[in-house]
Amino acid sequence: MPSGVVTVAYIGATILFILALGGLSNPETSRRGNLYGMAGMAIALVATVAGKVTANYGLLIGGLAVGGTIGVILAKRVQMTQMPELVAILHSLVGLAAVFVGFATFTDPDMHFEGVEQTIHDIEIYIGILIGAVTFSGSVIAFGKLSGK
Repeated sequence: MPSGVVTVAYIGATILFILALGGLSNPETSRRGNLYGMAGMAIALVATVAGKVTANYGLLIGGLAVGGTIGVILAKRVQMTQMPELVAILHSLVGLAAVFVGFATFTDPDMHFEGVEQTIHDIEIYIGILIGAVTFSGSVIAFGKLSGK
């Protein structure tokens, strides 16, 4: 997919995410907000897969299938009163994913920066890993407190 199309798709997904946040702020528009969020995520996912050339589509599809299956199972088992706990534990996985992405980017042998570009890249990675680790640990603590464990 041409890079211009991928960029337009990302902009469209961003707009849909903003509309989703606005829609979720009101109970009357929350259904529409969820639809905007789902559409934005679908567009972002397709743009990411189509825009980046990879030979690991099997790994990507396998990861999506495993993660989606776990999410569906957890969502069906959880009662509405346990929803904050589910959100906390799933949010911890987002933080852990940020740590893994930062580490993978740090160890990527194809990244060739020099001088100030290397410094900026390293700072960005360190901040991403730090925020991901804080998110992970804070969400695990929140889950424990919400569940009474």
